[in-house]
Amino acid sequence: MRRMWMSFLSVSMLLMLIACGNNSGTSKAEPAEGSGTGETKASTDKPIELNYAFFAPASTFPAKQMQKWKEELEKRTNGKVSVKLFFGGTLLTDKNMYDGVKSGVADIGSSVTTYEPGKFPLLTIAEAPTVFQNSKVASQVIYNLIKEFPPDTFKDVKLITAFASEPSFIQMKEPVASLKDLRGKQVRIPGGLAPVLKELGASPVGMSQSEAVEALQTGVVEGYVSSREVLMDLKFAEMVKFVTDYPLTVSIHAAVMNMDTWNSLPPDVQKVIDELGPEMSAWTGDYLDNHVKESMDWSVNEQGLEVVTLSPEEKAVWDSKMHPLQEKTIADLKAKGLPAEQFKKRLDELKAEYSK
Repeated sequence: MRRMWMSFLSVSMLLMLIACGNNSGTSKAEPAEGSGTGETKASTDKPIELNYAFFAPASTFPAKQMQKWKEELEKRTNGKVSVKLFFGGTLLTDKNMYDGVKSGVADIGSSVTTYEPGKFPLLTIAEAPTVFQNSKVASQVIYNLIKEFPPDTFKDVKLITAFASEPSFIQMKEPVASLKDLRGKQVRIPGGLAPVLKELGASPVGMSQSEAVEALQTGVVEGYVSSREVLMDLKFAEMVKFVTDYPLTVSIHAAVMNMDTWNSLPPDVQKVIDELGPEMSAWTGDYLDNHVKESMDWSVNEQGLEVVTLSPEEKAVWDSKMHPLQEKTIADLKAKGLPAEQFKKRLDELKAEYSK
């Protein structure tokens, strides 16, 4: 009888230990309601993290814009948002930037619209030669035009800001003072702007800015068309020694955010981002115009760069080839059913407003 009683006690104690063990495991895997309050609070205190991608180095002016935007957003949200910057194509490249943002590879991405020919038809009117004289006016006009005439390519993303380079200039290893000097020369230009160089008699080579360095070094091209800050930022003045003083096209940059990311942000953060849109457009243009002066001074004084001025007669010849390009672009877009004339009218109004 005693042996049976001891066995009964042993079995009972074993069952109690198993039950306790099961209860302990359940409490870890499935905490009771309210038991995780401290952990939840800690997670909500963590900043919202955003990844921002760009294809060019950190020394370039669009990258400076990114840094300024990051600083302002983090400051104005009191650290509620943290932005991590990815330069030099480490997250997305110029060939997949906008598609990469749409698919969520990056929360935000900045690229050049002319790197994707055909996707931004109305913007080609603003890119036409001799339309703008500086970056600040061009940037503010472009930002407003994209807001008022949103491209189909951006229908599934949120526009963060937009800006433009100063006018681009022909920058060569040998001087170009006439169309004769340019005829047949292999010159780099963004693919969408190739007709401009073709009209001037050159042989345009469509490629991104990041590819131009190697192309110059290997002799694939004899020069390039770009705004002049690259002379210092990318050290192009070490390879090219002549800039022809004739303003051509601007390069349009647009930064966009993944729509799911945008929709997930609190309203107060969205408000700050919307406020920064036009502010960063103006800031970037002002920064670049001042930086171009610095770049030119360095290139002339330290690298022996020479500025080539066209004679009045030669400039008139260039004008006669460049000015009709915008009219032709407008006519072609109108024939496709796009509001090209309304776009041009608004461009002129905004240009007059921001040029005051």
